[in-house]
Amino acid sequence: MQLKKIISLLAAVLFIFQLSVFAQDSVIVKWQAAGKKIAPGQYEIQLKGTVKQGWHIYAKSNTAVSLEGFKITFSDSAIQKNGNQQISGDTKTITDKILETESEVVENRLEVVQKINIGGTVPAKLKATLFYNAANDSAFIPEENKIEILMEAGVDASASNRILVSAIDLNKPVNDCGGTASISGDLITIFLLGFLGGLLALITPCVFPMIPLTVSFFTKKAVSRKQGIFNASLYGFFIFLIYVLLSVPFYFIDSASPEILNSVSTNPWLNVIFFAVFIIFALSFFGFYEIALPGTLSGKTDSKAGTGNVIGIFFMALTLAIVSFSCTGPILGSLLVGSLTGGAVQLTAGMGGFGLALALPFAVFALFPNLLNSLPKSGGWLHSVKVVLGFIEVGLAIKFLSNADLVMHWGLLKREVFIGIWVLVGISIVLYLLRQIQFPLDGPKQKITRPRYVFAAVFLAFTVYLVPGITNTKYANLTLISGFPPPLCYSVYNNPVNCKNFEPLKDYDEALQKAKAENKPLLIDFTGYACVNCRRMEENVWTNEEVKSIMREKFVLVSLYVDDKKSLPAAQQFTYKTKEGIEKEIITVGDKWATFETENFKNNAQPLYAILNGDEILMNKPVGYTPNVKEYKDWLLCGLAAFEKSKK
Repeated sequence: MQLKKIISLLAAVLFIFQLSVFAQDSVIVKWQAAGKKIAPGQYEIQLKGTVKQGWHIYAKSNTAVSLEGFKITFSDSAIQKNGNQQISGDTKTITDKILETESEVVENRLEVVQKINIGGTVPAKLKATLFYNAANDSAFIPEENKIEILMEAGVDASASNRILVSAIDLNKPVNDCGGTASISGDLITIFLLGFLGGLLALITPCVFPMIPLTVSFFTKKAVSRKQGIFNASLYGFFIFLIYVLLSVPFYFIDSASPEILNSVSTNPWLNVIFFAVFIIFALSFFGFYEIALPGTLSGKTDSKAGTGNVIGIFFMALTLAIVSFSCTGPILGSLLVGSLTGGAVQLTAGMGGFGLALALPFAVFALFPNLLNSLPKSGGWLHSVKVVLGFIEVGLAIKFLSNADLVMHWGLLKREVFIGIWVLVGISIVLYLLRQIQFPLDGPKQKITRPRYVFAAVFLAFTVYLVPGITNTKYANLTLISGFPPPLCYSVYNNPVNCKNFEPLKDYDEALQKAKAENKPLLIDFTGYACVNCRRMEENVWTNEEVKSIMREKFVLVSLYVDDKKSLPAAQQFTYKTKEGIEKEIITVGDKWATFETENFKNNAQPLYAILNGDEILMNKPVGYTPNVKEYKDWLLCGLAAFEKSKK
């Protein structure tokens, strides 16, 4: 058995080594590509590939072994294939050692012809991706090759592909006002939300019973009360440290590509996955099954909890983090995904708040052990807390699905539908607290206690508050939850009464030309469909009559959505090299504006507001989330004053 494991390990190492050699030795097929114009809007794509010696390509699909043949794709939906692709070259049929069947393959030379129809402007270079499977006598490699096709009579769209604006100098605005000080406010908010999440985790069945047990363990085992307090405090510190350390890997990701965390948090398919995961967590909270990390993991950490003093205490803290995962995981997941848009620093703030809330009780009760007597006894109420958290998880899951819906423009979860689901969740919580709904682990019905009545009243009040949100009235703008539901204009009603804001432009160059023509400053709004703080600004600050009047009459407003997954026209797709020398594929609208923000304003958070004049000179310092109406209005007026100064 041991020999079999060693052989498997060696095979895995050899496979990884083989892949690394292939990666270093370029690609298996080298391509030449051209697009020949055959009619207006019609082209013939001609691909010529040279296959590496000793290798062959599976050009055609083999249904017997579910093998896909050669495929070419275009990122622009305006490009449509016209007929089937024609493949030729040095073809032959072999007895395949890899697939163990007869296969038709191409060696040495491969030619592919595909006719396409192009709607709109034809680019000088058309981006395409080639997918095919390659093999030799001992290895099988699926290869993906991104190429550029030179298009006959194509148009060079480099002017519209501009990212870096040399005139923007963050160190020399015309007026020295503004700034992104609000980022610190965001950190405090994220920290407090994390702390609140930690407090919720404390009163779950996985954590709450551990408090008196652990504190008693430290205070009774210690040779002195001072040592007991020190050990319990160290235990709490290690809990805090463990959760902070979970955010460290994201700093490396963030430094490699500043927009990647934002891209992850707004990726529609990941948000759909998060939706499914949170529903799974909710069902676990309802008691239908238990979710926990592998028992071997907790067993290993628990076995080391007694090895030495400081090290043993650290592993005790790590054991708590692992065994409590079934309760803390969903809360932590909400915090994790919600913090990603602000980058690694915000994530650390949130995780720090969460860890601190979990750690505090152990230090506090070690200092004042008599307080342990005031703690309520563990019992059925802990399960009730878990079920209520399960309903809250359902509400959070809907938020993730809404993010995907907004980014992809599916139209599934309009604002009123979203709020309607939250109303149903609220009603369900109230009915559960009043024992009108039962779950598997609830046991026999008992008398409703006063705390249950109080919490039922709180959730009922919140649910009643939500109800106007499903109506088409002026009361539908629910300021307490502003930013969480979809925007006011994303409505099931044809003419929503609250949707009276002016419509901003969505293209920078178009807005710049308009600003020049109207002799107005350009107000740039870096935003996102899934950005909570952006919606709060639009619904609570931009709706102020004075602010609205200034923005509408004095500025040209452009909103640049950094999470827009719509593909750019083929002529506007390009490869951009950042100031750090990193090559980025600009394929979607969001790719372009996210890169535009980071390159020119050294910021990847949303919202971000900046004011330029017609010469693209910065009027004042950009600002981020500014919920105070007066502060935002003063910043706008400062930008206007700078614009007047720049004209002189």
